[in-house]
Amino acid sequence: MSQFGSLDALQQDIDGEAWPVAVRIHGVNAVGHESENAYACEGKDIPWLQEILAEPVWADWEVTYRDVIVLDRDNVPVAVYNLTSHDLGEPANYAELKALLQAAADRE
Repeated sequence: MSQFGSLDALQQDIDGEAWPVAVRIHGVNAVGHESENAYACEGKDIPWLQEILAEPVWADWEVTYRDVIVLDRDNVPVAVYNLTSHDLGEPANYAELKALLQAAADRE
C-alpha cells in the first residue's frame, strides 16, 4: 500500500473513534508534480490539494517530500513526521503517527 493509501486508512481509523475534535488528513501536492494527481487520488477519500505558484505552501511551510505536518486545534504546527523515514506499512510507525495526531487533538 502506498503511504497516501496508509494515510487514507488512518483517516478511516480516526473517523471510527471518539476523539475530542475532528481530525482531517489532507494531501498537498507540490507545483511541478501535477501529473501524479490522478494516481495519488485513485480510490482514496482524503482531500488532495494542488499547490499553485500564487500559494507556495511547500516553501512557506518548509515541507520535505512526504512530510506530514501535524497541526493543533489552532492550526499551529506541532510536529513533522516524514513518511520516507517512517514507512506507515510498519505498524509501529502507523501507531506513532496516530499518537501524534491524538496528542494534537487533545491539546487545548
